[in-house]
Amino acid sequence: MENKLQLHGFNNLTKSLSFNIYDICYAQTEEQRKAYIEYIDEMYNAERLTQILSDVVKIIGANILNVARQDYDPHGASVTMLIAEHELTNPEDHDNEESPGPMPDTIVAHLDKSHVTVHTYPESHPHDGVSTFRADIDVSTCGLISPLKVLNYLIHSFDSDVVTVDYRVRGFTRDVDGTKHYIDHDINSIQNYLAEDTRNAYQMIDVNVYQENLFHTKMMLKDFNLENYLFGVKPSDLDPDEARSIEERLHTEMLEIFYSRNLG
Repeated sequence: MENKLQLHGFNNLTKSLSFNIYDICYAQTEEQRKAYIEYIDEMYNAERLTQILSDVVKIIGANILNVARQDYDPHGASVTMLIAEHELTNPEDHDNEESPGPMPDTIVAHLDKSHVTVHTYPESHPHDGVSTFRADIDVSTCGLISPLKVLNYLIHSFDSDVVTVDYRVRGFTRDVDGTKHYIDHDINSIQNYLAEDTRNAYQMIDVNVYQENLFHTKMMLKDFNLENYLFGVKPSDLDPDEARSIEERLHTEMLEIFYSRNLG
């Protein structure tokens, strides 16, 4: 397939990027678990999520047409944006090349041809102290703009211990000769859109169905420092046996999410 298709009319392909980001934490007491949930609700409230999604729209080169956002009781938040493509003076400004997109220092909402959404789900295990915050993010675009360039920004916008990513190109578009094209760019792996430091930081597995234009990547953080996972307590406050037990529980939680099955 040529890199630049000569199309008949509008590009009707829909490019959908969906991923779940998980942040794992240990909150030992009921008071600590409550404080953790309150912290997450404040850290990722609807206002903050709106800013993150606004940056996403800038990265993919779109306009925000409409925003709907909501904080929930007792916890959680959602933001949905409708977006539209910018008018392009140079179509080559938008490309789907397999390369990393911008990082957080560069920069979801409703688009007229596309949309961006985020939903958060803080939860805490009632017995063993493990708390898991999940953010579900969807970026769906039509036309020339591509959602893949936002991966680095979003992974770095959250404390991401485990990430699962799905990318799918749906529908078809026609070239000037009337031939249908079911994808308009080459893609081998979602991993190729991640920056080198991100690839080095995570253990990753691909499950791709090329003939269906379906691409799936699972990611789990390699380095583990217990201090980064404790809420309301320090490692020095724990005896060695307790610290090892907590580490095992946290590792199990991460592995179960990564492999999508219970290991106990």
